[in-house]
Order: sequence, then structure tokens, then C-alpha cells
Amino acid sequence: MAVNKILIVEDDPVQQQRLREVLQQTGAEIIVGSNGQQGINLAEQEKPDLIFMDIVMPEVDGFSACRQITSGANTKGIPVVIVSSKHEDADRVWAQLQGASAIVAKPYTDQEILDQVQAFS
Repeated sequence: MAVNKILIVEDDPVQQQRLREVLQQTGAEIIVGSNGQQGINLAEQEKPDLIFMDIVMPEVDGFSACRQITSGANTKGIPVVIVSSKHEDADRVWAQLQGASAIVAKPYTDQEILDQVQAFS
């Protein structure tokens, strides 16, 4: 499967921009949401090939949004990569239980993000 459309769900504008800059290297269309609820809505509307999701966000957190996306009838096939400063073992296990396909720790390298895109291509 080619990754042609990527959704970034991140409330921090600086992190949002950094992820966008890294992911633009892939040539994929980039869509951005600023909280978990926007992420859920955009996943349903846009049907991205891959989602990069922060955890700590207003309204709906990343774990809850991930769970809703990965269990939703129209979105359950979309891989969700958690990108967060919360990366203790318990956070990794919880992310997997919510349906996350992978977790990338902040701060991350460009290559760590690009490797995730490659893994789902």
C-alpha cells in the first residue's frame, strides 16, 4: 500500500510544523488536526493512509482518539503511530491496547518518522 495521504494530529503548532516538514519529504498529501476530536473527524472524512497522533491534547486525548479510529467501522484499517513525550513502558503498552500500530518518542529524528512511513508503505 502506498502512503499517499497522512494525517497529523498535534495540538502544539511547533511540533505540528516540524512533523509536516518531515512528512512533506514523502510526497504525500498532509492533513492536520489540532486535537483528538478533529483527528477522529478528519480520519472519517479524509481516509488517510497513515496517522501520526500526539497523546496529550485538549478535548479528546490521543489514546481515546486512537481507540475510536482503530475501532471505527470506516477507519479501523488506518494505522496510527503515536508520537509523544509519554513513552514509558506503561505508555507503550497502553498505546498498543488502544490500537496504535507504533510509538515514536519525542524528541524524534526525521529518520524515525520517515521509517514509520516506510514501514506502512
